[in-house]
Amino acid sequence: MESLDDVIDAMIADRVIHRHRRKWLIAIALVVVLALVILATGGWKEKQGRTVPTVTAPTTVTAGKWEYSFTKAEIRRQKKTEYSDAEAKLRVYFDLKNIDDEEHQSDSLTGDLLRWVPGNGEDLVDSNGATCRGELNWVLVYGLPPQSCYTEFKIPADFSADMVEIGVLGEKYEGDDSLFGANDDPYWHNEAPVAVVQVEKPVVVEDKAGD
Repeated sequence: MESLDDVIDAMIADRVIHRHRRKWLIAIALVVVLALVILATGGWKEKQGRTVPTVTAPTTVTAGKWEYSFTKAEIRRQKKTEYSDAEAKLRVYFDLKNIDDEEHQSDSLTGDLLRWVPGNGEDLVDSNGATCRGELNWVLVYGLPPQSCYTEFKIPADFSADMVEIGVLGEKYEGDDSLFGANDDPYWHNEAPVAVVQVEKPVVVEDKAGD
């Protein structure tokens, strides 16, 4: 027969387990999410492990609430001057359309939804968003025709390539995981890789300072 002390110890242990069970579940969920992110990113870095389709421009990609029609790319260089070092940027052109069939809201493209894939195991590089009609972060209205836009990435000053790869991410329209005790009303978030777009033969352009 169990002693009173054993019963008390068992009750205390049971309370501790219940108190920390939710924290353990959250920790496990975070580990799983981190593993998936690492897997997805690694899939972009190494073609052998890529888990999303690779397409070649000109091409149209639908990702979340955006539709892209990729066309061409430029490597834009600025020479070294007395006051600044040489620098370069990769500019990728596309037509962009807001296809938010869930909320029908106007929005601008965030820079983390397009990423340059340097290859050779290097980290992905976020874009600066979308420039449309000469304005960065131009707001696109749901339902209107696509706008001619471009995005830019910082690249090494001496960068050259016969082909560049752009990773496209799409947000999902879903609620937060109830495990975290958050609101489960759906909204656009949780971006995930959708495709890698290859743009061949980027044109080299010599920019003047400030362009």
